[in-house]
Amino acid sequence: MLEKMNTMLISRRRFSQLLGAGAAAALVRPTFSVARPTEQISATGGVVRLSANENPYGPSAKALKAMTDSFGLACRYPDEHNNVLMDKLAKLNGVNHDEILLGDGSGEILKLCAETFTGKERGILVAADPTFEAILKNASANEAEVVKVPLTSSFGHDLPKMLTAAKGGLIYVCNPNNPTASITPKDQLRDFIAKTPRETMILVDEAYFHYADSPDYESVISLARDHSNLIVSRTFSKIYGMAGLRCGYCVAQKETIERMREQQMWDSVNIMALAAASASLDDLDHVPKGQRLNADAKQFTTSELARMGYKTIPSQANFIMMDCKRPVVPLIQAMKQRNVHVGRLFPALPNHMRVTIGKKSEMETFVGAFREVMA
Repeated sequence: MLEKMNTMLISRRRFSQLLGAGAAAALVRPTFSVARPTEQISATGGVVRLSANENPYGPSAKALKAMTDSFGLACRYPDEHNNVLMDKLAKLNGVNHDEILLGDGSGEILKLCAETFTGKERGILVAADPTFEAILKNASANEAEVVKVPLTSSFGHDLPKMLTAAKGGLIYVCNPNNPTASITPKDQLRDFIAKTPRETMILVDEAYFHYADSPDYESVISLARDHSNLIVSRTFSKIYGMAGLRCGYCVAQKETIERMREQQMWDSVNIMALAAASASLDDLDHVPKGQRLNADAKQFTTSELARMGYKTIPSQANFIMMDCKRPVVPLIQAMKQRNVHVGRLFPALPNHMRVTIGKKSEMETFVGAFREVMA
């Protein structure tokens, strides 16, 4: 009986059942204890890691259970199981199943966009400066010209200049932007998308979408239906706390998805990440709780920094960018010596420090260390 169970083909319906409460009894698996994020932090020798914009609270309890319940599926390729998550994402975003493409984190989505839409024959990549650098490196590796357009004085994307610079190819808009945690206002972005010629693709990276609460911000996923050149990427790495599992996706029209899929490795998202992502979407308390915890710790941090006389760019993400009033590289090293790891140098803003918002206790440690360094 056990041999038969191990060799049968597991249907989509069966996979969904395995993610539910009865999965523990349905599968034979080894005894396993999932370490909580706090245990992982202590295992690093007391280092406070505020350097990678991760979620310090980790995945939801439902996602953790789904991960352990999926152990019995580790011997199976995830081919048919991608559809379970794709169906949920399509319903969540009000699009069709074939307008969703899963990726090994949103990083794979960005790489696919660079490989599909930039290069010597396809066109250039236009991006802000500073912004998330991965796609710039992807485009360069694809032998594409990369054009950097400085952010505006309010740290938004200079969309008119980006549009002027574009020559087919791809325009990358990270909104909210990394590393500045700033947004590009919704009206400006809508107008930009409407004006961009169809032969120029637009990738809007919404990795930090869940943290943005400004009335001037909105997702542009709803615009993809009317704009064949629009791609919108999302990730489970941030609010869902799955940075180490690697699961992301994008929304675009069917023809665009098919072009990108031609460049993609088969089965790039593993079965455990699929299970955790699917369960995360079912946990309706996880996102609002994460938003509240992040907002509270961020408010504490920015208030303490303001008391010390340091300004931060208004943040719509789970990190802040602060003006240290002097070159930041020595400060980064000094913080590291105090076991507080902060973000790397971003050359366009050499006096600014990017700091991930961790737990309240971690931010208290950061404030204390920063006060010592700046004394």
